[in-house]
Amino acid sequence: MFETIVWATDGSELADRALVPVMDLARKHHAKIVAVHANEILAGRFGGAPMLGDEPDLVAKIEGQVAELRELGLPAELKVVNGVHPVAQLIAKAAREVEADLIVVGTHGWGGFRSAMLGSVARGLLHEAFCPVLSVPPESRVPA
Repeated sequence: MFETIVWATDGSELADRALVPVMDLARKHHAKIVAVHANEILAGRFGGAPMLGDEPDLVAKIEGQVAELRELGLPAELKVVNGVHPVAQLIAKAAREVEADLIVVGTHGWGGFRSAMLGSVARGLLHEAFCPVLSVPPESRVPA
């Protein structure tokens, strides 16, 4: 059913938590994992500066995670995308380019007003993605 699964990651604990179901699904479906890291670039007076100051460290961490996936026998690659568009748009575009069947993303699990005010990559992906999106909430938000 799934041939290519995009794991949308920003290097956070929430994104790391989403990697567990990505690995399970990849094993079950013999799918390739494409870790997509979107680097939103600030335009204008900032002269194309990355949104996050620790961007090189994040990419190095994700490169290490992709190497570990390969060591576990899972086909995996990293795709870093840069752009001035919102992160959800960058991830959706990358997923289309790799012909993903599924995008998996970690989420805070906030709904309603908090999500609308703080923004949500997962919510944005629901509007931007051409394929299904699986959002993985933190453990404390998973119903018992």
